[in-house]
Amino acid sequence: MDRLLALSRGIDALNERVGRLAIWLVLVAVLISSGNAVSRYGFDLSSNAWLEIQWYLFALIFLLGAGYTLRHNGHVRIDVIYGRLAPRTQAWIDLAGGLLFLLPMSGLIAWLSWTGFQDAYAIGETSPDAGGLSRWPIRLAIPLGFALLCLQGVSETLKRAAFLTGHAPLPAERAEERP
Repeated sequence: MDRLLALSRGIDALNERVGRLAIWLVLVAVLISSGNAVSRYGFDLSSNAWLEIQWYLFALIFLLGAGYTLRHNGHVRIDVIYGRLAPRTQAWIDLAGGLLFLLPMSGLIAWLSWTGFQDAYAIGETSPDAGGLSRWPIRLAIPLGFALLCLQGVSETLKRAAFLTGHAPLPAERAEERP
């Protein structure tokens, strides 16, 4: 179990770094959006590439931040019942949800979206709009983002299993929520 928990810590560290990068992409998106608005309305200059990069950045923030958000227990869920349950029951729900839903879904999307990236890269797909961007980089973000989410799902599942078997304490993000 120690090796699995070490793997979990490595995955956590990876998603922490990628998530911090995604946070900085928010600033980049704001600066580009602001600059684009000023150039469009102030100087009557615009480019489809600037509009598309805003969408690309939004997608990158969402996709690269998903694993980070899971690591910090930030995904939206309805806690009307869950929040009132004992930590062990919560851990069982998290373990079952990870194994039955999160891991299969994120793994399947990562795997299936890889072909879309490969095809876009092979044909040099670009936006149909004049001055648009290449599509393969954003298509790569889809399998990458879901692979990171899947990896974080593995980490969270390992932490819950370790807690339930007595090999590790309650994961910190859960312990902080309890009164």
